[in-house]
Amino acid sequence: MNQFQNKKAYDLEERSAVFAENIIEFVKNIKRDDINRNIIIQLTRAATSVGANYYEANASSSKKDFRNKIYISKKEANETKYWLRMLAKNNTELKEPIRNLWQEAHEFHLIFQKITNTIDAKKVFEN
Repeated sequence: MNQFQNKKAYDLEERSAVFAENIIEFVKNIKRDDINRNIIIQLTRAATSVGANYYEANASSSKKDFRNKIYISKKEANETKYWLRMLAKNNTELKEPIRNLWQEAHEFHLIFQKITNTIDAKKVFEN
């Protein structure tokens, strides 16, 4: 593995964009009924917002703004997990691919939680 490929594995901007793209591709093939339609809309909004807020965090104007955007990314990852759960309940045949997407959303949640915890811990020592 070359240096660029290794860097890309830890590039959260790229990883979150790919995650959003995967969600978009996944929902394109789900049957549309009254329940699924609403879940798909909410899921897509939450999943695409994970990366959008992370991109915003990296372009933030202050540490406080950075932390707030990271916190929003964490919340959106958590919300994505919720909508994936609802989608799995309504579409049992999709449980396996949903499980994989849920795992990625969970990993984002943990990553962003660690970042906010680190920022908050540093604030304690700065005061």
